[in-house]
Amino acid sequence: MAERAALPRVVARLLARALPYALAVAAAFAAAGVFLAALGFDVGRAYATILLTSFRTPFSFAQTLVKFAPLLLQALAFTLPLTARKFNIGGEGQLIVGAIGAAAVGIALADLHAAFLLPAAVAAGILFGALWAALPAWLLYRFGINEILTTVLMNFVSFGLIDYVATEIWPDRAAGHPTTVAVGAGAWMPLLVVRPPVHAGVLLALGAAVLVHFYVRRTVGGYELVATGANPRAASVYGIAVRRVFLSSLVLGGALAGLSGAIEVSGVHHRLIEGMQSNFLLLGIIVGLIAKGNNAAVPFVAFFIAVLDVGASALQRTMGVPVEIGFIVQALVLIFVLLSDVVRRR
Repeated sequence: MAERAALPRVVARLLARALPYALAVAAAFAAAGVFLAALGFDVGRAYATILLTSFRTPFSFAQTLVKFAPLLLQALAFTLPLTARKFNIGGEGQLIVGAIGAAAVGIALADLHAAFLLPAAVAAGILFGALWAALPAWLLYRFGINEILTTVLMNFVSFGLIDYVATEIWPDRAAGHPTTVAVGAGAWMPLLVVRPPVHAGVLLALGAAVLVHFYVRRTVGGYELVATGANPRAASVYGIAVRRVFLSSLVLGGALAGLSGAIEVSGVHHRLIEGMQSNFLLLGIIVGLIAKGNNAAVPFVAFFIAVLDVGASALQRTMGVPVEIGFIVQALVLIFVLLSDVVRRR
């Protein structure tokens, strides 16, 4: 009887928590509707396109899942350090360098059996991403240099690096865009669904989300992460090596971003392509901020943002709406969610 009585209370509590966010999303769409109406577009049709495109055909749903995987990892790469009050804005560069690592292994060891090549390529992506994040983490640890500045600057360095690798080391001369030759077939991510194609990187991303949640909630390292984020001075008094926690959180974030790069190479492009990082960093930060750093909420928010992103692309193709409208909708969702938090606190 007690369990039956508790269930409605749990549902009511979840609905009460979800209601402000639902209202914030509705307000964001209403505000975006003003832009669409001002530009002369059919607002109702535009909304239907944004929200329903991902579910209209198996291909669109597959496209959303493939977009969801790197977006989820980029969001985790931002939220994990955020738990310790550190800001990893270098996810874009860490994705690129992780992709370089995966591509390097996939090309240099192309003849290796798939049972070894794919894990090696993925591991290289994770390692390269972690090492790329380790430099700003060390600068923070050793000299106290702000990680926001250094992680952003590392993004720009990575842009030059991918261009060099794609045009000078393993260039595909026949391609009209800076890109490398293809990785060996053994480095290709297996498909969960063949038609439309959905690669196994989606499961890897979800598995990473579960591991991050377990790490933060169930391990000593996670406890130190949360304690440091709640009050660094108090954490230090109680014997937690705060600067070491800062360092490890940024390195772990880099590893997650590097995994997203490996998935893009092994699961989607099968080669290194300049510009493959898309706008995953910006979307990942939006996901992390909407989820308010709650790792358990990140996969759900990431899927919602992936739906919006795929819908916004369809909006451009089918109605000729500028792609910037999609960015405006995503930004408005973030702004209204943050506003709803302020209103609730008052």
